[in-house]
Formats: sequence, structure tokens, C-alpha cells
Amino acid sequence: MTHNEPFYRRILLKLSGEALLGGGEFGIAPGVVERLAREIRTLVEMGVEIALVVGGGNIFRGIGLAGRGMDRVSADHMGMLATVINALALQDALEQAQVKARVMSAIRINQVCEDYIRRRAVRHLEKGRVVIFAAGTGNPFFTTDSAASLRAIEINADLMLKATKVNGIYSADPVLDPSAQRYSHLTYDEVIDRRLAVMDTTAIVLCRDNGMPLRVFDIKREGNLQHIICGANDIGTLVDNQESTASTVAP
Repeated sequence: MTHNEPFYRRILLKLSGEALLGGGEFGIAPGVVERLAREIRTLVEMGVEIALVVGGGNIFRGIGLAGRGMDRVSADHMGMLATVINALALQDALEQAQVKARVMSAIRINQVCEDYIRRRAVRHLEKGRVVIFAAGTGNPFFTTDSAASLRAIEINADLMLKATKVNGIYSADPVLDPSAQRYSHLTYDEVIDRRLAVMDTTAIVLCRDNGMPLRVFDIKREGNLQHIICGANDIGTLVDNQESTASTVAP
């Protein structure tokens, strides 16, 4: 069920770097960031305060290079810089869509964007600006999923949204297993115990311990984001601390 008014007033949207690829194998697809900017503008016009965390996997994956022999700390720092590139691309697309946006980096890069300061970030949100958090947590060995959970908690978001290529969390990879079923609802502990690899364990535990509800959904389908913000509960998978019969798999 959806309403015309937003059900959530402040959200954090986690985008993977791969979400910006479109049909390509590398880089940023302008059409994809333009569509995201349009959808975000609609929410801003509804009065929703929006923060974004973006990954860098479309440009560089630190853990991948570390696995091939590079120092993990150096590789992760390179990955952080890739997220800054993506954040700047999103900022540009938002501004071209007449949406005020600020990039805030967890590592100091003052000539390009602002440093992350929690109070300043909240003030930007209160003024109707979209805030894009870049460079993860600023520390190696932590994923951008963990950064998203941390930032969502820090800004007191009402909901954290994890954008994926499929409509929620499934019992198996639906691309590889056509019989995989979608969960409509799960608890954080169920995600951990069933080893459902939607986010890393650190990110899930942060959400669990701080009561941050998480919804995993398909970002490729235009309109999903607005429907969720307006209260739709049939899109993707909701993860929270509430036990529910809806935790069984849905078709």
C-alpha cells in the first residue's frame, strides 16, 4: 500500500559502483546517473532528506587487487578514491537536475569536496541538500556497506536502502538458480545465520545493534524508490528486528 505523502522523512541510499555501469563493463553510464538524479529530485521535491553512499567497484575494487598481491591498505585507499570519482559524478548529475548536492569525504581532499563532519552533514540535509558520502569510512578493511550503515546511524536516518540488481534478498542467487525465492521480511540475525550475502556482516550487525531498518530493492526498476518512500511494503526485502510470519520466502 502506498500513499501520496512520504512515509520516511530522512533516508540513506547505498549505491554500489556497479549500479552506475548501465550495460557497460567499466566506468559510469551518464544515462544511469541522470535517471537516478531525476528520481532523487522527485523525492527532494516531496520534502524527503536524502543521503547517499556510493561504492567504487565500477572503477576499482581494492579487495580484488589485494587478492592478487597488492598491499591491502594501499588497495583500499585506491578504492576510496574511486568512490570519490563516483560521488562527484552523482553530484554533477543532481546539480544538472536542479538539485543542490554536497560531496563529503571521509578522507581529506579539500580541493575536490568537503570533509565529512556529522553536524555539517545533518545541517545540509535540513536545508534540503542531498549529501553524498564518499571514501567509505576512511579506513581500510571496511566496506562501503559498513560505511553506509555507520552514516545512516550517525545522521539518524529513518531507513537505510540498499540498491541492488535484483528485487530483494533471495534464498540463492536468482541469476544462477531460477528456483530461488525472495524473502519479503527477515531479521538481522536471520540474514547472518543463513549467510545471505546481501551486505557484509559488520554492516548488518551495525544496523541490528542500532535498530536501523534496512530495505533491499531493485534500483533498475524506475519508480521503486518513490514507492518505498511512500510506504510500499511489497518491494524488495525488509530487514529489521521484528519477528514476523512474513520472514518466510515469497514467490
